Amino acid sequence: MTTRAVTRDEAAASVGISRKLAAFHLDKLVDAGLLRARYETPGGIRKVGRRPKVYEPTDAQISVSIPERRHELLADLLLDAVLTEGTEENAAQAAVRAAERRGRRMGEAARDETRPGRLGPERGLTVCERLLDEYGYEPVRQVPTELRLRNCPFHPLTAKAPDLVCGMNHAFLAGYVNGLEVNGVRAVLAPEPGECCVRLGPSDTDQ
Repeated sequence: MTTRAVTRDEAAASVGISRKLAAFHLDKLVDAGLLRARYETPGGIRKVGRRPKVYEPTDAQISVSIPERRHELLADLLLDAVLTEGTEENAAQAAVRAAERRGRRMGEAARDETRPGRLGPERGLTVCERLLDEYGYEPVRQVPTELRLRNCPFHPLTAKAPDLVCGMNHAFLAGYVNGLEVNGVRAVLAPEPGECCVRLGPSDTDQ
């Protein structure tokens, strides 16, 4: 990988496409904020005529994961636990408490923003689906009052510390449901191969 700015000709030659096609894609990347462009003479040698356009990466950080992973959320929750929890708890307990607190705050914020009124199981799960989809859980409504989550955003870290990661995940989603004030729904641990360890389903008492 080069660390200097490159011309359209250099970019085209490196991937075996025409200069015109390279220019098209390079300018699209500039429009997207992934590259920046300027005019200069390569090597610092001044020549008569038009200076070539050169391209170099911006400071934008890009991460692509299929299926979606949310390791940064897990890291953030662990940091919260380290910074805010008291010394009377062990690390795992502190992490679970931090996850529940974060989920509850997010549920409360979503409720304040959307003002959904009283949320029964079906409407409540519809609201929950938005967060679950945003965070890569891939929610699937099997029955009107149950959501299974086809993807674990924290894999493969779950395999390394299942009790800790699944406990935090469960606490996070339970906190969100409680903060959103969804009646008749709870987050339960229900691990299935290839899926998230948590599902959202009916609570013991429907209200």
